[in-house]
Amino acid sequence: MNNLMQYYLSETAGFFNYLILFYAIGICLSYVVLSAISAWAMKRYKQKNSFVNYRAILSSPFAPSVSLIAPAYNESMTIVDNVRSLLTLHYNNCEVIIVNDGSKDNTMELLIKAYELEKLDFAVNELIATKPIRGVYKARNPAYHKLVVVDKENGGKADALNVGINIAANKLIACIDVDCVLESDSLLKLVKPFMEEERKVIATGGVIRIANSCVVEAGRLISIRVPEKFIARVQVLEYFRAFLMGRMAWAQMDGLLLISGAFGMFDKETVIRAGGYNHNTVGEDMELLVRMRRLMYEEKTPCKVAFIPDPLCWTEAPQTWDILKRQRNRWTRGTAETLWLHRKMIFNKKYGILGMLSLPLWILFEWLAPLVEFFGTLFFICMAILGYANWPYFFSFFGLVYAFAIMTSVSAILFEERSYQQYKRPKHMLKLLGTALFEPVFYHPVTVWAAIKGNYDLITGKKSWGEMTRTGFAQKAPAGN
Repeated sequence: MNNLMQYYLSETAGFFNYLILFYAIGICLSYVVLSAISAWAMKRYKQKNSFVNYRAILSSPFAPSVSLIAPAYNESMTIVDNVRSLLTLHYNNCEVIIVNDGSKDNTMELLIKAYELEKLDFAVNELIATKPIRGVYKARNPAYHKLVVVDKENGGKADALNVGINIAANKLIACIDVDCVLESDSLLKLVKPFMEEERKVIATGGVIRIANSCVVEAGRLISIRVPEKFIARVQVLEYFRAFLMGRMAWAQMDGLLLISGAFGMFDKETVIRAGGYNHNTVGEDMELLVRMRRLMYEEKTPCKVAFIPDPLCWTEAPQTWDILKRQRNRWTRGTAETLWLHRKMIFNKKYGILGMLSLPLWILFEWLAPLVEFFGTLFFICMAILGYANWPYFFSFFGLVYAFAIMTSVSAILFEERSYQQYKRPKHMLKLLGTALFEPVFYHPVTVWAAIKGNYDLITGKKSWGEMTRTGFAQKAPAGN
């Protein structure tokens, strides 16, 4: 009996060894393929746009109108400077809509005072159901004629964005986190695909960068530096991989599933027909885009979701482990909710590359990867305790995975250097290279655990966003930087 048990345990261990090996090979191949496609797409994009005169768009009567929507909740520390920054963006036909989502601090009072706001008798066409609006405000001073401020009852980010959509007067909407810092020409670059594509463009996204340790004054980026804290530097590498090596490729294949909630531009009419942001999910940005694409497929309307590799938006990344874990927990729940809500599309030829490739690979290599890694580790520990661990295989496998992780991060840094080279100093690159060596050992296990906890919270019905406390940007450069 003992011999039979030992045989089954040995065979089971061998089976799972090969299963995890083939799974790891699949992930590695997907990274290699996406990186190759991204490299080709980026080279093509830079060649095509190297001589573009964005001032022509700025002065063109054919440039589409844009409504920039920024939800704000308890932003009294920075709201005045952030709004001033949005009002100075280089785009003529634009309105800036700030939605005060029932802030408990004096955010609204500061806006009224700083921008000389007065309440209007404003009739809102409630195309999307939202929490009640307390008032709509405009500035008496013509210098702030682009600014619209909406005060509403608290309903969360998705509800605030839906209010902004109902208020928006223009054809395109650009949704942004109010505490992000935009490049002055970001709107010019995001509208360009809407003007030049033959197919209907329903959304455009760009690269989001990490602003930790950068110098920001009055809502404007003054100096770009690599974050001082290890946890923030790792996220710089993550964003390189996600945006430059991932989303660029998926957009090229017409399979992009996600436009970052930090900054993205959408066709308002399509957003409204799709029902606006879903306030019942914590991943409202991904879910909205998938729903919009699903609508276009079901209506048999050719469409495109564009992505540009220009660094358009800078945001503050989590700087503590607790906040990072809450963020990744929420990302996991949002991903799983979106996949479940749109499960009809998976392996459904009716939805083209989205149904046959994007969603299946997202399940296999995004949502499932932390689960495979976590339970695979538990299984190995059990086999080691029972004496059935294949240690030469383990160390060889670990070495290969570690080496591939380093290679991927180094490739991401190379993508950055060959694209827009935001980090100019050699010591910045050395810091990032050093960070890449420690990421798989110290950082990656934390994100895996956060994903496991996210799946558990999803099963138990947790719906909250989790508090994302921010520390603010640096106001002056420290000596030696």
